[in-house]
Amino acid sequence: MTNDLFRGGDRLPVAEEFYTLQGEGFHSGKAAYFVRLGGCDIGCRWCDAKETWNPRLFPPVEIAGTVSRAASFPAMAVVVTGGEPTQYPLEKFTTALHNEGVEIFLETSGAYPFTGSFDWVCLSPKRQQPPLPENFALADELKVIVEGPDDLLWAEECAAKTGGACWLYLQPEWSRYEEVIPLVAEYAKANPRWIVSLQTHKFMHIP
Repeated sequence: MTNDLFRGGDRLPVAEEFYTLQGEGFHSGKAAYFVRLGGCDIGCRWCDAKETWNPRLFPPVEIAGTVSRAASFPAMAVVVTGGEPTQYPLEKFTTALHNEGVEIFLETSGAYPFTGSFDWVCLSPKRQQPPLPENFALADELKVIVEGPDDLLWAEECAAKTGGACWLYLQPEWSRYEEVIPLVAEYAKANPRWIVSLQTHKFMHIP
């Protein structure tokens, strides 16, 4: 898709919007309005939003409506997720949200340059398409999905590239939770700078 299709960021390919509780990482348990953008070429085999991968399924829509709906909820907080949201020009979207007094939390693989302004960046790096080197320094939170022991080595490699103030999270891959959680728990006990992140929204059966 060309940038003309998005009119410089006046339109974005919104896959879905919903108000719920953040289920993962540092802000787990906090209410937020989720804006999921369609389109992703990272290709995680365990992705729980594979329906968003094809950007052609989500024609761009005007951002004004999304901004208005987000600002109508009491949390005054938006999680921008995907898909991979940083594929798109986000400056106008984040400016409009901030003008309404809405906090903005980004969830990204870090594989693309960032546009826009965010109050919190959750970087979830993927080995098949690693983050751009400059994006590690922008992360407030590093969240590494763990399927097995090799992912712990990857987590340490990524952590070494972040700033000293970045929070570090290990998250068991959901389909292998029972198998992986003992590994993750023991690693966090032995390396207490790491915190275990659980997908609490799945335990609560909410979006």
